[in-house]
Amino acid sequence: MFLDHPRGFRDAALLDERRALLQTSPAVQPLREWSSDLERRRDVTVPDFDPAEAGVDARVLIVHEAPGPMAAVGNATQRPGSGFICVDNNDQSAANMWSLRAEADLRETEVAHWNIVPWYLGPASVKPTSDELRAGARELRALLTLFTRLEVVVLSGLYAQRGWMEHLSTASDVVVIPTWHPGAQSLNRPGRREEMLAALQRVRGLLGPVVD
Repeated sequence: MFLDHPRGFRDAALLDERRALLQTSPAVQPLREWSSDLERRRDVTVPDFDPAEAGVDARVLIVHEAPGPMAAVGNATQRPGSGFICVDNNDQSAANMWSLRAEADLRETEVAHWNIVPWYLGPASVKPTSDELRAGARELRALLTLFTRLEVVVLSGLYAQRGWMEHLSTASDVVVIPTWHPGAQSLNRPGRREEMLAALQRVRGLLGPVVD
């Protein structure tokens, strides 16, 4: 959480600062190279990891469904996206994730976010197909090798859970914690926000006390 409030990328200056950080943050450079290679191989649009987060030093990887419009620069909406998978994006899912992470005291020095299908599929109403989940999981299997300190994978939403359980359940010996998608449609249902917060608090407990 590089910023002290959600939806920080409504401020274009803050987004410009984050894009500048992308060029210099050592922990994110191996992930940038991996993402660029994926874009070339598959001819797809892949948002960047957030350079204000832990990068390859992440102890927790939170895996979502697929990049939303506010993560994709080339989306077809009236608001251009940031180009990052990031809790500072200007959308409700990111804002919910920002708040939940803050309440659970999960720090940016510990966490990275990604998607089971890492390329942009279209509007949020477009869901991954079985083939896309299989292909995304194959790429994620390779990506996991870059996270040498990884302890916990959080599967955020049913598609992330399905992709992992069908194709990646033996990929790593990390602790896997399933939870809800942070979107409003998901968390507005009774009890779900509390359940998602409890899942993230469990992650905090597994990592141990925060070291400032």
